[in-house]
Amino acid sequence: MVSSKFHFASAIIAALGLLFLTAAECRNPISNTVKYSAINCRKHSALLTDFGAVGDGETSNTKAFKAAVGHLSQLASDGGAQLIVPPGRWLTGSFNLTSHFTLFLHKDAVILATQDESEWPHLPALPSYGKGRDGPGERFSSLIFGTNLTDVVITGHNGTIDGQGASWWAKFKQGLLNSTRPYVIELMYSDQIQISNLTLVNSPSWFVHPIYSSNITIQGLTILAPIEVPNTDGINPDSCSQIRIEDCYIVSGDDCIAVKSGFDEYGIKVGIPTEHLVIRRLTCISPSSATIALGSEMSGGIRDVRAEDITAIDTESSVRIKTAVGRGGYVKDIYVRRMTLKKMKYVFWMTGSYGSHPDPGFDPKALPEITNINYKQVVAENVTISARLDGIHDDPFKGICISNVTITLAEKAKKLQWNCTDVEGITSNVTPKACDLLPEQKEAVDCAFPEDRLAIEDVELVTCSASTPFFRVC
Repeated sequence: MVSSKFHFASAIIAALGLLFLTAAECRNPISNTVKYSAINCRKHSALLTDFGAVGDGETSNTKAFKAAVGHLSQLASDGGAQLIVPPGRWLTGSFNLTSHFTLFLHKDAVILATQDESEWPHLPALPSYGKGRDGPGERFSSLIFGTNLTDVVITGHNGTIDGQGASWWAKFKQGLLNSTRPYVIELMYSDQIQISNLTLVNSPSWFVHPIYSSNITIQGLTILAPIEVPNTDGINPDSCSQIRIEDCYIVSGDDCIAVKSGFDEYGIKVGIPTEHLVIRRLTCISPSSATIALGSEMSGGIRDVRAEDITAIDTESSVRIKTAVGRGGYVKDIYVRRMTLKKMKYVFWMTGSYGSHPDPGFDPKALPEITNINYKQVVAENVTISARLDGIHDDPFKGICISNVTITLAEKAKKLQWNCTDVEGITSNVTPKACDLLPEQKEAVDCAFPEDRLAIEDVELVTCSASTPFFRVC
């Protein structure tokens, strides 16, 4: 009997051991292949955890991100590489990307920006700005940064990048920063860029800032910031060309999209315009700023901007032009159609007295050229002021065309609905009637919108795959 009991107990222990072993095996990661669209696929792939990363939301993974990119950069000439960020909360400071490279975030992955300033390197002021925005000189590197790159993809299945900006906002409001706050993503002097299918939240300042770059595709971003926090612009193409921005949802304390090209004498000297930009299917909420702002830093020039199928809700203005004496440069060949606006302070707003300057060295004779500005097919409701259009004395904004616009006023709308100075142009089928400087045409006019396509619109994405780990459920 004793022997029998002993063997029975041993069998129970062995069975339990087998169960524990099976349970342990069930916690092992297995491959989960997901598909995504990109400008290019990669031959090689690695997981962030291969480089010692810990996704607990507390351990710094800055070294792991840098090690991963450094290792994968060696594969650029052999079909490129992708770095998979698996499920988890991955705390990190600033890190740089490399060419022929994809950063892919799993749907349950969160990249968390550290609040430890020592993990944010300093960079010199941008050449076309001359100084930092929050301080006189240096600026903090962006969380995800790169310069002089080719063929870079930042994408995912709507994974999240959290800038954890609250501490930066507090320091800014208290005047405690000597350097400009970091952005979430900034790529400089680069070509063939894709940023897509991500959720970006709580940036310390701007969210997405391509600058001095070309052939840029930005799609499917959800960008969220508190509406009371300043300078949390969503997407800021800056001295860039051939840009496509599509299907984005942005809630911001500043402009949802701000198109820029440098500041006063510095932007004039660098002289790189932002041009050939298409924005479509954008939804914006920004009670204190614009849906799309052109400027105010536009000294390198802005031209050939095409915006269509735009929705703004509880937003200060739609497509706004901002400039000033001393800017130089130009904003021209702007085309906007099919806007749906709900609860707006202004439908149309142009400003020639946006008077901030980087320093006293600007040239007061450097006047901006604002011409060939077209808006059509606009429906707006709950509007306080239909238009405030203020050009510059002896430098009027010319060639303004506004057609097929219906504006329904708010209960407490202003009595003067169209306030216009130093502007020239026409209107057609606009309600309420525009100012005398934009006379209604006797014969119907359909304001211009280009029929050709930009080269960036014909860039076709291919289907790529990424293997991400998950644990088997027992």
